[in-house]
Amino acid sequence: MAQKKKSPRTANKRQLRVGEQLRHILSSILAEDNIHDPDVTGTSITVTEVQPSTDMRNATVYVIPLGNDDVSTLIVGLNRSAGFIQSELGKQLTMKFTPRLTFKKDTSFEYGDHIDALIRKNQTTEDAD
Repeated sequence: MAQKKKSPRTANKRQLRVGEQLRHILSSILAEDNIHDPDVTGTSITVTEVQPSTDMRNATVYVIPLGNDDVSTLIVGLNRSAGFIQSELGKQLTMKFTPRLTFKKDTSFEYGDHIDALIRKNQTTEDAD
């Protein structure tokens, strides 16, 4: 079963702002392709969302690879490289603490495709009647 993004509470304005700032910085770090992990090198990665914790010390980064790359291997490689990515993030971030990063696969697009397929299936069934 696919993991859903968890949000114990609705994010406040600061969390949303910081999450968006982190997303932009992380996207540029990953685009530079300076990560020397074999599971990450040469892979185009899209950062879809970053959810910082309420204390801003941790952040969950939701990513998807562009292409037919093995997502589970990519996530393992990103989590292995999280320390390097965090240090690069700290160079560009103007916060008291640089959040500890955890990378996860973004399943929202798959879920959207699933819902779309169900709607089309229902419409096709109604048209046949």
